[in-house]
Amino acid sequence: MTTFMAASTLLIDSLKRELKARGITYADLALRINMSEASVKRMFSQKNFTLQRLDDILQAADIDFRDIALAGHDESKLVSELTFAQEKEIISDAKLLVVAVSALNLLSVEQIVDIYALTDAEVVKYLVQLDRIGFLELLPNNRIKLRVSRTFRWIPDGPIQTYFRELALRDYLESKFDGEHELMQVVNVMLSKQSIIVLLSRLKQLARELSQQHQEDAKLPYAEKFSISFMLAARPWMPKAFEALLRQKPQAAIRTIRRK
Repeated sequence: MTTFMAASTLLIDSLKRELKARGITYADLALRINMSEASVKRMFSQKNFTLQRLDDILQAADIDFRDIALAGHDESKLVSELTFAQEKEIISDAKLLVVAVSALNLLSVEQIVDIYALTDAEVVKYLVQLDRIGFLELLPNNRIKLRVSRTFRWIPDGPIQTYFRELALRDYLESKFDGEHELMQVVNVMLSKQSIIVLLSRLKQLARELSQQHQEDAKLPYAEKFSISFMLAARPWMPKAFEALLRQKPQAAIRTIRRK
């Protein structure tokens, strides 16, 4: 029974993600299957579906059962990080990188073509390449299904992170951060090791919440969304000018923190 419940939960979670990817809200779904929005929300929150109701939803949303069944079954197999060689391949072609990042941003082929100087054929070619890499799956009618998990990240100090870090030094940080939707705060504090652990945990949670909000906003029209980059960073650090004035250098203390 426990195994069955776990499998059904994965299936329903997979269905929710597929609906979000297609921009179908609970209100939209309620209209399509002749139910109230409250009933639909309750059905998903309680994970209580009859087979007939599941079939109604799949037909109304034009979703193939195999898509959600495979996604639910392989949830643990989703990619949370690419290999060094895969990142190297993506970073070797600027257009391929643009398509990869666009796919992560849940943009369709049509939207990518509208935004960037790329043809439909070029975008599809790069999507096929990303499919081969294992980054996504290119479905019929050029629909895009990501194969990366919600905790996906680029390799620390890998090819793509290095690329973006260099951009940050040259471009991203060259701003006063005083415009609309801009913010920069540098906070220097002294904390216990336990407090540092709590801080890092909160930053990771914030990143997860941002990723979830990204999924929620995917259903909005492109014109209502804006590109924003959010950079989180925390490490034991002191400006070199400060460090030079110390009677005793803090390296040993920093190494101790990092080992924990």
